Amino acid sequence: MTVTVRFAPSPTGRIHIGNARTAILNWLFARKAGGRFILRFDDTDLERSTLEFADGIATDLDWLGLTPDEVYRQSERFALYDDAAEKLKSDGRLYACYETAEELDYKRKRQLARHQPPVYDRAGLNLSDDDRARLEAEGRRPHWRFKLDQREVHWDDLVRGGVRIDTSSLSDPVLIREDGSYLYTLPSVVDDIDMGMTHIVRGEDHTTNAAVQVEIFEALGAKAPAFAHHSLLIGSDGKGLSKRLGSLSIAAMRDEGLEAMAVVSHGALIGTSEAIEPHTTMDTLLEVFDLSKLSRAPGRFDMTELENLNARIVHQLSYGDVRQRLVDLKADGGEPFWQAVHGNLFKLRDAAEWHQIIYGELTGLTADEDREFISQASGLLPDEPWDATTWKSWTDAVKQASARKGKALFMPLRLALTGKPHGPELAALLPLIGRERAMARLNHTN
Repeated sequence: MTVTVRFAPSPTGRIHIGNARTAILNWLFARKAGGRFILRFDDTDLERSTLEFADGIATDLDWLGLTPDEVYRQSERFALYDDAAEKLKSDGRLYACYETAEELDYKRKRQLARHQPPVYDRAGLNLSDDDRARLEAEGRRPHWRFKLDQREVHWDDLVRGGVRIDTSSLSDPVLIREDGSYLYTLPSVVDDIDMGMTHIVRGEDHTTNAAVQVEIFEALGAKAPAFAHHSLLIGSDGKGLSKRLGSLSIAAMRDEGLEAMAVVSHGALIGTSEAIEPHTTMDTLLEVFDLSKLSRAPGRFDMTELENLNARIVHQLSYGDVRQRLVDLKADGGEPFWQAVHGNLFKLRDAAEWHQIIYGELTGLTADEDREFISQASGLLPDEPWDATTWKSWTDAVKQASARKGKALFMPLRLALTGKPHGPELAALLPLIGRERAMARLNHTN
């Protein structure tokens, strides 16, 4: 059996960190088992689904490194769903109902007022042919519900353990709307059967849906795949992420300069028993990944934690890893430059600022009370060639001449040379700045 999983987004918007986490878990699960990862666009809602959003989702997954083995669009597979619907109708499992949305809402309110569960009363099953003809003559069009067996459905969930759901507590689900369009449920099951899905890895908000889908699988003569329903993400404040999804979209994270492997590492390890560590390759992440490590408790997403993880990944990258990206940023100062600055970067694009500081025009931040000291220091600036020992030999000479030490010695020099109170070690920066630029900055008058 080849392990086969799918990520099935609706192309009605861009994916966010919650969606991406599901995709990451599916991709890692498939790759660890040597299986297949399928991208399937749930685009049966032809009005809201767009090619632009589908292309955007594909771009996001590609950036994350989640390459699918196959790509499908449900909008191209309606014939399969039509055949399945006809089978369910002929078997008496799909039946026509004619209530309006207002009538259904009235029924639910009456049931709640009587302290009864708001479960559909199956009135559609009691309609005669004459009743249906009369309703349709009034201009009504049916929606179609799946007749549940009203039994206990149980499975061994790979995350949640044993799950039991009594479908008699559920309303028969609507599978086809009045306008003939399909809701998610039937196309999903039909595709899972047709594509040979072995496992369904998704959020725990679909757990109850799974019981309904098990019955549909069986009604279509198939066995349901194994299920793994992972917990959802909450913010650092313990609240849901729904109101902040725009800023948490994968596209926004990419635009903000985060590393793809930071997002993937965080998404794969958050809410697990594994420490959230930076992984620069999928191979090392696969070594520690296991669905059994997922907790049933909500995963706590913290953007600050992700940004810190991102910095740790940037610090691990070699010059060879980033050379072309530095070229694209117009910030390629060679390997010595990268070695000097990378340990102080939060995002790789921050290298552009340090490239400008080192090689560009710069006016320092020398305070009035330090002008005499800086002038004295410039007179002691040694001749080139410079190396990693130049900073110490120079500051030792300045210390002896000025009697300054500690912060009073080093901070004015750092501000005059870089314009920044913090940053990479000056021992590494000074040879890159060079004597000519250093002298110009030390002698600059604000």
